[in-house]
Amino acid sequence: MKRESRLMEMLIGYAAAHQHPVNVAVHMIGIPAIMFGALVGLGWMSVDLGGFSINIAWLLVAGFFAFYLTLDSLFALVFLLAAVILTLLALQVSVLPTATSVSIAALCFFGGFLAQFIGHAIEKSRPVLLKHPIQAQLAAPFFTIVEVFKFLGLRDELFAAVQTAVADRRRQGAESH
Repeated sequence: MKRESRLMEMLIGYAAAHQHPVNVAVHMIGIPAIMFGALVGLGWMSVDLGGFSINIAWLLVAGFFAFYLTLDSLFALVFLLAAVILTLLALQVSVLPTATSVSIAALCFFGGFLAQFIGHAIEKSRPVLLKHPIQAQLAAPFFTIVEVFKFLGLRDELFAAVQTAVADRRRQGAESH
């Protein structure tokens, strides 16, 4: 599948389940919170590679960035900037006393998921997490960046094409029932 069509397919699939503004807003808080909680936990671990100790949190960010580069370079670079800031903050929390850092990580991680489920209840749509759990975790931070672009009015032609495709799919789905 070509890069552009893979990006569009992902954006259309995401947008179809995220039309309600409250759900979108909740995801804009919940997804970074989940990522922050995970990065705090990963901040407790490192691996030795070629004589260098590398924190697992940085490996996760690098992996996500590499995957996102296969979708869209600009979105990937903006993700990297946001992820570096989030990781630096998470690593600061990870060195706090254990009870404090575990509490913060758990609150962010589980609170972020709870927020998303509430958002989907408002949307009246099934969370993608329940349909495709691994894909949802890989794609969610990317979609947060995409939503920032949409909110700022950047790349409007991309979002117009996505909304047209979502409307077409809904119309086709209604006609087949």
